[in-house]
Amino acid sequence: MDLTTGIIALAAGLLIGFLIAKMLEKGKASKTIASAKKEAAAIIKNAQSEGEGIKKDKIYQAKEKFLELKAEHEKVILSKDKKISEAEKRTRDKESQVSSELARNKKLNEKLEAQLHDLDQKRDFYERKQEELEKLHTSQVQQLEVISGLSAEEAKAQLLESLKEKAKSDAMAFLQTSVEEAKMTAQQEAKKIIVNTIQRIGTEEAVENCVSVFNLESDDVKGRIIGREGRNIRAIEAATGVEIIVDDTPEAIILSCFDSVRREVARLSLHKLVTDGRIHPARIEEIVRKTEKQIEQEIVEVGKRTVIDLGIHGLHPELIRLVGRMKYRSSYGQNLLQHSREVAKLCGVMAAELGLNPKLAKRAGLLHDIGKVPISEVDMETPHAILGMQWAEKHGEKPEVCNAIGAHHDEVEMQSLIAPVVQVCDAISGARPGARRQVLDSYIQRLKDLEQIAFGFGGVQKAYAIQAGRELRVIVESEKVSDEKAAQLSFEISQKIQTDMTYPGQVKVTVIRETRSVNVAK
Repeated sequence: MDLTTGIIALAAGLLIGFLIAKMLEKGKASKTIASAKKEAAAIIKNAQSEGEGIKKDKIYQAKEKFLELKAEHEKVILSKDKKISEAEKRTRDKESQVSSELARNKKLNEKLEAQLHDLDQKRDFYERKQEELEKLHTSQVQQLEVISGLSAEEAKAQLLESLKEKAKSDAMAFLQTSVEEAKMTAQQEAKKIIVNTIQRIGTEEAVENCVSVFNLESDDVKGRIIGREGRNIRAIEAATGVEIIVDDTPEAIILSCFDSVRREVARLSLHKLVTDGRIHPARIEEIVRKTEKQIEQEIVEVGKRTVIDLGIHGLHPELIRLVGRMKYRSSYGQNLLQHSREVAKLCGVMAAELGLNPKLAKRAGLLHDIGKVPISEVDMETPHAILGMQWAEKHGEKPEVCNAIGAHHDEVEMQSLIAPVVQVCDAISGARPGARRQVLDSYIQRLKDLEQIAFGFGGVQKAYAIQAGRELRVIVESEKVSDEKAAQLSFEISQKIQTDMTYPGQVKVTVIRETRSVNVAK
């Protein structure tokens, strides 16, 4: 009984304890939930406040960005407005300028029309006056014919005859005076003229074509150039192919060679050797090699500058080099490069006037004489026009250009209009005054023709063309030609020369009549 009561009491105690524990646990859970709710409410509140702050910041940033974009947009608008206003101002200025120009042109047109009207009136007036003058002249001629009893043609013939006689007498008197002056000074003046001619023409031509003079600071340098037993001068001649002439000419030596490029190489090499002071065979060969490279570079640069100056593009490098080599060549005393540049410019102008392609014409004009700078001995046997045409074909020039090069001396048949243009311009450049020296054969022939004209008149004993063809001395036989006849003969010979010959300047004809009386005393 007591055990049962104890078990029941224990069970009741356990139940009460369990209930109490449950109640305590439930109260604790309620507190935890309440605390969690409070924390959640606080977190939500904080999140809401942070969200509001972020929202305000973003709105503020958006407003600032909007204001910046608005300011930039306003700047762009202002800039465009400014440009538009400037353009409008320029347009207004141009409109006002055009208006003023139109007004001025209108005034000028009105003035021109008034002048034309005035000219028409004056022309009508002059025509009427001319008619009146012709009528008056006709009436006066008729009156003179009635008074003199001669017609107008007969009076004119008589007047011309009297004037002709007076002109002949004046000419004879002048020629007589010239003859007397020539008799007194003939020999002295002739010597002076011949010496001056030889100095001015002969030496100048020889020097330009095949000789260069190298000036020295002193004659002591000549010995160093010659070297021991002549080894230095032999080394220079062997390396350059130029003959070096060392004579008694003070402070100068002469370089002789028909190839002007080799002559220039020798001149520059000597200048470097003399400046450096070290002159021996090994140094000479080194300097000559360097100078040859320098000359080759200069030739290429000259060719490039030439084609650039003339506006020619796409020229093959080998043709450019040949153009540069023309600087060191001359033709009849005329520099070949200058001649080719001149022909190119003339071709461009003439082609433009004829409606042809001026660029092709310039190209053909520049290249027309490249055959005159042969590279090998074989090239020298080919006519320069054919050789130049072959080189142009080899390096890709157009058929019109190649044909113009080959046909400028009629070596081949002309196939385009550029060919006769190049031929004509080549003749213009070579024949203009001062371009070339006269060829010796034609010069001698002109002198012979002068003398033959004199021999065509009766009584002429001897005739000499002197002073480079500017004077003809005629010696006549005193028994056949009188003094009066001598003056007339001088006039007639001068007229014959004037009508039958072409010559530069003027030709003075001097007729000399000499009478000698010789007796011998025994």
